Amino acid sequence: MDDGAVSPLVLPLASVGAGDLPAVGGKGANLGELMAAGLPVPAGFAVTTEAYRAHAAAAGLDPAAAAADPARARDLLTRTPLDSAARHEIAAALTDLGPEGTRVAVRSSATAEDLPGAAFAGQQDTFLDIAGADDVLDAVRRCWASLWTDRAVDYRKRQDIDEREVAIAVVVQRMVPAQAAGVLFTANPLTGRRDELVVDAAPGLGDAVVSGEATPEHLVLGRDGAVRSVAPRYEGAPRVLSDAAAAQLAALAVRAERHFTGLAGEETPQDIEWALAEGRISLVQARPMTALPPEPPELDRVQRTVGPFFLEMFAVRPHPLDVTGWLARGVLPMLHLMAGSVGVRFPPLGQVIRERDGVPLQLVPPRPRPSLLMVGAPLSVARRMRRYDVRRWTSDPLLAEFDSAIARLEAEDPAALPWPALVRRVDRCNAALEPIARIRVRYLPSAFVPFAPLRLLLAALGLGQLASPLVAGERTRTRDGNDALEALAGVVRADPELAHAAAVLGAAGFLRAVRDRPEFAGFAAELDAFLAEYGHRESVSVLLATAPTWRDDPTPVAAILLSLAAAPPGAPPPDRAAGALAELLAHPLLRPRRAAEAARAVVGACRRGIAFREDTHFQACRVLPPLRHTFLELGRRLTEVGALAAPEDVFHLRFEELEALTDPVVMDDAEAARVRGLAARRARLRREYGGVPMLDPGLFAPAGGAATGGALLTGTPASGGVAEGPVRVVPGPEAFASLRAGEVLVCPSTNPSWTPLFARAVAVVVDTGGLGSHAAIVAREYGVPAVMATGHGTSVLQDGQRVRVDGTRGRVDPL
Repeated sequence: MDDGAVSPLVLPLASVGAGDLPAVGGKGANLGELMAAGLPVPAGFAVTTEAYRAHAAAAGLDPAAAAADPARARDLLTRTPLDSAARHEIAAALTDLGPEGTRVAVRSSATAEDLPGAAFAGQQDTFLDIAGADDVLDAVRRCWASLWTDRAVDYRKRQDIDEREVAIAVVVQRMVPAQAAGVLFTANPLTGRRDELVVDAAPGLGDAVVSGEATPEHLVLGRDGAVRSVAPRYEGAPRVLSDAAAAQLAALAVRAERHFTGLAGEETPQDIEWALAEGRISLVQARPMTALPPEPPELDRVQRTVGPFFLEMFAVRPHPLDVTGWLARGVLPMLHLMAGSVGVRFPPLGQVIRERDGVPLQLVPPRPRPSLLMVGAPLSVARRMRRYDVRRWTSDPLLAEFDSAIARLEAEDPAALPWPALVRRVDRCNAALEPIARIRVRYLPSAFVPFAPLRLLLAALGLGQLASPLVAGERTRTRDGNDALEALAGVVRADPELAHAAAVLGAAGFLRAVRDRPEFAGFAAELDAFLAEYGHRESVSVLLATAPTWRDDPTPVAAILLSLAAAPPGAPPPDRAAGALAELLAHPLLRPRRAAEAARAVVGACRRGIAFREDTHFQACRVLPPLRHTFLELGRRLTEVGALAAPEDVFHLRFEELEALTDPVVMDDAEAARVRGLAARRARLRREYGGVPMLDPGLFAPAGGAATGGALLTGTPASGGVAEGPVRVVPGPEAFASLRAGEVLVCPSTNPSWTPLFARAVAVVVDTGGLGSHAAIVAREYGVPAVMATGHGTSVLQDGQRVRVDGTRGRVDPL
């Protein structure tokens, strides 16, 4: 359109395209593109954003005030009479569509909808089967008013969209008298597979499918239109979409996707609404799919084995700064050092974490590769076994070196450093981890080589079921921290005022009371001592240096205390490790004294190996507080000069981008605006993928939650025994306090910060993880049955549902 001309109030859809989005909104622009590609789209026109702006001005609507009071904004737009020019142009366009009484669909088309990353699905209104100029004009005003529904205002706020820049057009199309309608995705929205088209279809108009009011027929098609699977609307229901209609729909959808991919210059899978009338399919909407997972990786046997372990560690999506400022500079060098010590090459980080615009989107379980150094690995392992006994690792000078490095970092004030030194401090924090990496290289042989003879022994004796309980029971720093929390909970239970505060205030309120009320000063000191010793833990994942530690935010600690203090401590669990050892030693072949001593020795060595892994992990986490504080200080300085909206926004930047920045003291406005825009764009992309896991748990069969033999769930047996109780789904640390004694803890993932809850749970069921995960190890220490890698336990099970958890067989059954 000519920028110098008066903006039209109505435009035919056949005359618009992607470049007209500011005038006709996302829906209108996309429909115009479909028409340009020769695809079957019902004829229609768009009432442009110019018409909306004129009407809003006549109504006296101010965007800022409208966002604060959406109800008043809607009232202003619907009761203000439509301008005569707009009435005339809309009526004329209706006449062009067909004779009086032609039925039309009137649909909202905002400028911030149907866009990559912001679908705005269902946020504005649609009115179907409208006839007559007066009713259409009324529907247009109601569409304009729907720009200010509470849900639309909230959606824009979460998408960080400026209300002053938003406008709305209205699409009016000839109504399709549909016998069937629905939606089609040109990629599988759950798995990300690009070779599958997914269709939901229902009889009649498509609004019931889109709104979720009807249960649709569900089809999976190949890109050639072949039907791969059909799930009927209900048992015995007739087909809604025949094979021939499905093939026709698939061909149109693939053409539409190719058109938009050509426009964008990159793959652009589409979310398409369609209608079927008299054997002919029409497309009535197309928009880019949002939050589409990347194509699922093809996994080999090794990747399927290690996948659940890594999935548990990546249960929360890392930020760009986690990946580039911590994983790449601290964790990965440690992994390279450890893998190299046995002649194995750990893959580059880019092969493990797939990104888009710097935002991590997908985890690909690593596939370590042997190197030529593997030839000498057995000799190296044997030498280290002789020289470095895991029983003496805590007296290794490397641990003292690590302690000194952490002490220097914690004594330093990041705010006092000049910008270049502050940036370099990130690498100093990562370098502090090196002594722990070298300790692991030295002592891993004596820690884990004994597992081989133990497995051989158990296999020879036919006692493989004893493997898990046998290696439990060794004291760890994680268990020490859990016991310290139990002791703090005992203090709360014993003090009537503390107990009352814990019962009525909630975790955050309890924490404030402990900090503010003089009578709780003694307990506050004990809590501070606990945080000084164990507060470098965080409640998400050790792979996230951006997550608050317990020292930064003790609320999860308070929530755990509330859960533990809600009931007196139960009887100590049976010592399954001792019972398993006694069962092993009772075998006839181990009755001779030397055989029994050898068996005891190998079991003891394995237990120490497990404890070594846990305790070095505990030590490594001590790097996190100084590293996170460095990140936040970098963010604070950028916020001061307007380069970020808040210090935490620095997490959306890559470390190399921070290294390249000018000192904020001399940063110009253009550079500040560029950084602010970059962080905001990545924040939007991260929000878009907020509900998409880094990797589909269903890839790890036979886990994945499939119900077999009457089971509600199956998964990896992780800690033996059987327990019954009501379910308590705990989605995250914010819900720690909800767990009560005697309940089955069901959670998406765990790390050591969750394990104090095991003292109250009768059993543990986890979506992710495996036999060697922290949760499994601690569950075995506590003697709590545990089933890992159920895939979808948190969505299958519901609070209060009574279940039986069989940790030996990996089953969750109904009661």
